[in-house]
Amino acid sequence: MTHTTPTTSVPPGAPDDTGGSSKSDATDNRPRRRAPGPGRLLTIVLAGQLMAVLDVFIVNVAAPALSTDLHASGAGLQLVVAGYTISYAVLLITGARLGALIGHRQAFLAGLTVFTAASLACGLAPGTGALIAFRFIQGAGAAVMLPQVLSLIQRTFTGASRARALGAYSAVLASGAAVGQVLGGALVQADLFGTGWRPVFLVNVPIGLALLALGPRWLGGAEERPAAGAGGGAARRSGALDLTGLLLLAVAVLLFTVPLVLGQERGWPLWGWVMLGLSAVLAAAFAAYEAWLAGRGGAPLISPRVAGAPGMPLAIARIVLGMAANGGFLFVMTLHVQGGLGYSALRAGCTFAPTAVAFGLVGLNWQRLPSRWHPVTVPAGFVLAAVSFVGVGLALRDGSDGGAWLFVALVGVGMGLAFAYSPVLTRTLATVRPQDAADASGVLVTSAQLGLLSGVAVFGAVFLGHGPDVDASADALWVSCLALAGAALCGAIVGLVIRVRYLR
Repeated sequence: MTHTTPTTSVPPGAPDDTGGSSKSDATDNRPRRRAPGPGRLLTIVLAGQLMAVLDVFIVNVAAPALSTDLHASGAGLQLVVAGYTISYAVLLITGARLGALIGHRQAFLAGLTVFTAASLACGLAPGTGALIAFRFIQGAGAAVMLPQVLSLIQRTFTGASRARALGAYSAVLASGAAVGQVLGGALVQADLFGTGWRPVFLVNVPIGLALLALGPRWLGGAEERPAAGAGGGAARRSGALDLTGLLLLAVAVLLFTVPLVLGQERGWPLWGWVMLGLSAVLAAAFAAYEAWLAGRGGAPLISPRVAGAPGMPLAIARIVLGMAANGGFLFVMTLHVQGGLGYSALRAGCTFAPTAVAFGLVGLNWQRLPSRWHPVTVPAGFVLAAVSFVGVGLALRDGSDGGAWLFVALVGVGMGLAFAYSPVLTRTLATVRPQDAADASGVLVTSAQLGLLSGVAVFGAVFLGHGPDVDASADALWVSCLALAGAALCGAIVGLVIRVRYLR
């Protein structure tokens, strides 16, 4: 979407951007810095947003090249993909609160610095272990940077200009998956200077450095801290850091993810089951601590009041299931088309374009449907996704490229997942109380990231239980697609289960 930057010319005697007038500027010799145009701020924050969104998807296409070059196991590939998502999901709400504490501009630039440095480290990583560690750091940088994007847009734009800015924000989110898959494939296939997969990370470095050079001027001056008055205490509480809750959640997520990723290739040892059990214990401890902290008037990482609000448990369940299906599908399909079918990285990336484009178009336009259809969009979307997953599996089950039927099924997957996700997010945020909007947004986005993480771990383990040849890969994909369809059907059914429970 095109955003027109307003002109900066000021008529004689009229107020300028800085709050003075052109006449006073002519007589005042002190240096003044003109406030940046909102179009420049939007360019900076959306460029950072696009980089971080791309890195969720761009690595999928590079996975086979990573496996060959670094001799990474299937579990190693899962952790390279999931490591970014783990730290991003766990630290997202804390990153948002850092913006409230130190200022959104400063937090955005700090997160961008970490993200850019980690991208360089990922591109130069000598082995799988180092790459996984740097991916965790890269996700932490994204968790600090991305929550500030919406905050800066909300603080800078009003009225129609805010609607256009939010439209551009949505377009970046919608296009990120398609651009990431295709760009990742192009970079890997180009094999620039014999670097193979490394440019999928190194491409962030010049962009990040350019944004860091322009950011201090284009993002404007430092923001005011919350005043120490009636509103100051509330502002400080909203920015408080729940470090104990963060630690409990982080350990619970790691204890859940690691055995799912490593268990299959190590024969599901006892320690894996012990870790899964401990993850459930820590998840319960996290919930109990958050309730205790909220009861004392503190600022829990995930507010029990918000998480338990009417409609929120259903929204969380549907978002987790939908994003798990999305993340798992992209991961296993990448492994099949490149490992089983022998596609080049670029062809593999282009294979996902129909799904990503359909997801983006539906996500941006579903509200244009007649309002009487809106209540059924989510369950219908899950059913369409389930049918389409089965269609993908059938199209590729014989080891062929699937032909036109695969294209139809891939479009159906994108449309179904978009109908299952976008209305849930929009309607849920529209029904929460204004004072809970920020916490509700954090809960839902964190749920989406945990869903993506779970999908890569669970469905990746299903797929990787089969051999690498084309017949075994096709069988593995078929089983994975059936499992994905089951998850999608659960998304359609869970609404009925939760509604019946509330009626009781």
